[in-house]
Amino acid sequence: MTVTIALEPPRQADVVRLLELSDAYAASLYPADSNHMVDISSLEKPEVSFFVARNGDGTIGCCALVEAGDGTAEIKRMFVDEAARGLKLGRRLMETILERGDALRLSAIRLETGIYQPEAIGLYRSYGFVEIEAFGNYRPDPLSIFMEKRLS
Repeated sequence: MTVTIALEPPRQADVVRLLELSDAYAASLYPADSNHMVDISSLEKPEVSFFVARNGDGTIGCCALVEAGDGTAEIKRMFVDEAARGLKLGRRLMETILERGDALRLSAIRLETGIYQPEAIGLYRSYGFVEIEAFGNYRPDPLSIFMEKRLS
C-alpha cells in the first residue's frame, strides 16, 4: 500500500465524505455542545494547512493545522477512515503536522480531543503533547482534554 499525504483543498467530494464520517463518529461519542468540529468553510481559510491522506484513489485520512496568529496553531479534524485504522496513519499525519509546525516556526501546537478517544490521546502523548487548561475560545468541559506540544 502506497499512502501519500499532501496539502489539498478540503472541498472535494471524497474529503467531504471523510469529514461526514468524522462528524458521525464524534456525534456517536459526545453531545452536540461537547463537539468542537469546524465546518468546511473554516478549513478553507488562508491560515489553515489541510492535509489529505490517500491510498491510490481512496481518501483514508485528513487533518488540519489552524494558525492562531500568535505563533501557535491548533490541530483540527484529524480523522482516519475506519477501513485504514491499524496502518499507523495517525502517526504519519502527526509527523506531517509537526513538520508543518516547524516550517511555520510555531512555538506550540495545541488541540482539543474527547475523553472517549483513548487511541487519539495515546497518540498525542506519544508525540510529547501534555495536558493544559482550556485555550482560545474553549470553555472547560468534562468531556474534553486540551493538550499542547511546545516546539523548539
